[in-house]
Amino acid sequence: MLKQRKMPGKELFEYAVIRWVPRVEREEFLNIGVVLYCRGQRFLDMQYHLPAEKLRSVFAAYDAEELERCVQAFQGICRGEQAGGPIAALPPAERFRWLTAKRSTIVQVSAVHPGLCADARDMLDHLLDTLVL
Repeated sequence: MLKQRKMPGKELFEYAVIRWVPRVEREEFLNIGVVLYCRGQRFLDMQYHLPAEKLRSVFAAYDAEELERCVQAFQGICRGEQAGGPIAALPPAERFRWLTAKRSTIVQVSAVHPGLCADARDMLDHLLDTLVL
């Protein structure tokens, strides 16, 4: 078995793009956020952006309050907040796996992708700028 070599000062991270799927049966989506986990930096967080005009252009009848509640629940679990319920109490790796599991709802995630970074917070900002904004 080959041993994976790590670049000096860089840690392995995993991320997934958070998607808004207004009509699940059509499988159309809009990227609205990113969740990133870096075990080596003990980091799990997410960021999102919900531009009302862009969302309305994709699906005019979207419920802004419902979408905000769904994303805030996702964020509460991600950050381990008490309001996130029992899943939010799990260790970060388990919360990340739960959040990135396949599901058929209006908030879904892409496949999980790996990478290397020196600073997980900076990488999360970069991924949000690159993949969402």
